[in-house]
Amino acid sequence: MIRIGGIYLDNNMLLLISLGVFIFSVIVQMLLTSKMRKYAKQDVSSGKSGAEVAKQMLDDNCIYDVEIREVDGFLSDHYNPLNKTLNLSSEIYHGRNVGAIAVAAHECGHAIQHNRGYLFLNLRSMMVPMVSFSARFLNIFIFLGIIMINKSVVPLKVGIMLFAVTTMFSIITLPVEFNASSRALKWIEDKQIVTRYELKSAKSALTLAAMTYVLAAIGSLAELLRLLSILNSRRED
Repeated sequence: MIRIGGIYLDNNMLLLISLGVFIFSVIVQMLLTSKMRKYAKQDVSSGKSGAEVAKQMLDDNCIYDVEIREVDGFLSDHYNPLNKTLNLSSEIYHGRNVGAIAVAAHECGHAIQHNRGYLFLNLRSMMVPMVSFSARFLNIFIFLGIIMINKSVVPLKVGIMLFAVTTMFSIITLPVEFNASSRALKWIEDKQIVTRYELKSAKSALTLAAMTYVLAAIGSLAELLRLLSILNSRRED
């Protein structure tokens, strides 16, 4: 049992929340995939490809040291601040549709954040080594903590601390993603890269993408609270 404000949540309730978030996450991911495939058939009036939009957006923001690359994979698009590369999947790189424009501009949003020293992106980048370390060992310590809980709570405490790092990372990711989408949508509207109708589709795609991060953060937080509840239950025995 754990208390949040005036609300008490037991292990079963937290487990149900985690399960509900997982199911909803799967649904949102399916909707996102479906929407992206739909928008891939919706050509933009400007006729620009994702790569062309990325180049123009970077140039408009006076960013000339970011390399735009074509990479394999579906929705594998990302900006890498370590080597300053904007990695776009083939569908986005060559695509001349609403989905390609939205994703390419969103990833450029991350490049602009890096260039401008956006606080939350810097925090997330600094946390990457800690998250990599935590993700490698947290399951081991949580497993040991559960089976050894009647003998020692130390392994579970360590597991919880490691899990807290990944949870914090998922929470810090939220403003990074929302800010990148906001920059992307404002730019493509100001530059008239898309029509008003196409802009609605772009907003829909980026909103669904953002929801996957929101649900990941909620699910991680719910699981962290569940682990803390298990620890508290052991202390009360």
